[in-house]
Amino acid sequence: DDGPNPKVGNRIMDVMAANNGRATFFLVGNRVPTYTSEVQRMAAEGHEIANHSYSHKYLNKYGADVIRDEVAKCNAAVQAACGVTPSVMRLPGGNKNSTVLSNVNMPIVLWNIDTRDWDHKNAQKTINEVMSKVKDGDVILMHELYNATADASDYLIPTLSSQGYQLVTVSELAKYKGVALQPGKVYYSF
Repeated sequence: DDGPNPKVGNRIMDVMAANNGRATFFLVGNRVPTYTSEVQRMAAEGHEIANHSYSHKYLNKYGADVIRDEVAKCNAAVQAACGVTPSVMRLPGGNKNSTVLSNVNMPIVLWNIDTRDWDHKNAQKTINEVMSKVKDGDVILMHELYNATADASDYLIPTLSSQGYQLVTVSELAKYKGVALQPGKVYYSF
């Protein structure tokens, strides 16, 4: 969540490439024009580029017009940067209500493992949270803002790969689990 941020994102992509993995990057649209080369790398290397709103507003506090605008502007920014239009969304903070669900018009992928990396900014705490809970089909929440998250990724990605986990995008995971993603529906794991 919350990228792009090349200092962290490129490190994550480097370790993913070394371990034949792919991730889903939920991008904030207003950050995309500043970091187009990183977004282009994401697309070129087969990572999923997903919508995390245009300005990281908690959409449950707004009406239908603002919600639709936040989704559309993020999709347009990503499309302009790399030629890919996001097909899934993660709501900032995971905050939702009926107005959000009826106006996003994309599948909403949240998470079932929250590393809280944004709160503690400690690589070992992030590693411990993942390794103590991870199982097949999990969606792990991390943020592309902190060096500690990249440090945790340097350990987690090869370790999970060596344990037999395939590191795939959320859309790939849904497909492999036989789940057809539906607009307006919320998914936590597969």
